[in-house]
Amino acid sequence: MGQWTLDLEALGVDWMELPAKSEAKVSYSDAVVGILDRAAGIARADGSSDMRLEHLLVAFSNEESGLMGKLKRKFQIDGPAWRAAVAEASRTFSNVTAPPGLAPQGHDYLTPEEAAECLSIHVQTLRAYVRSGKLPALRLAGERAIRIRRADLDRIFEPVVPEI
Repeated sequence: MGQWTLDLEALGVDWMELPAKSEAKVSYSDAVVGILDRAAGIARADGSSDMRLEHLLVAFSNEESGLMGKLKRKFQIDGPAWRAAVAEASRTFSNVTAPPGLAPQGHDYLTPEEAAECLSIHVQTLRAYVRSGKLPALRLAGERAIRIRRADLDRIFEPVVPEI
């Protein structure tokens, strides 16, 4: 990453270890949700329809705790230097193409936040439509997360009948 070679194993991160069966369900802390929200905001500001790795990495630039805090202290990384390294890495990886069959497809399934943005409504309004059955949604197997089919968004509209 730029001038730094980040060895996660040297920092005690066993990234290849699979979680125990009882820990297999993903649960995000408020801190992680904050970072993901920041990354999504960076992606929107970047004009991207998808959150990419560089957006996530930039979102970490302000973190002082956890793994990012360790990296910053060990390598004396500051926010601007980190963002510059991410930009350089992004340029390097933007020339890499996915193998056939692995190229990203259009998003047919949206998060509630993405669907609400498409409809220009508040996410809580969208969630109310889902709860009332007005808008169909799907749950990821074994998870609390829901997704909305892009095709189902048009079904939420009703014709306007003029009052006479």
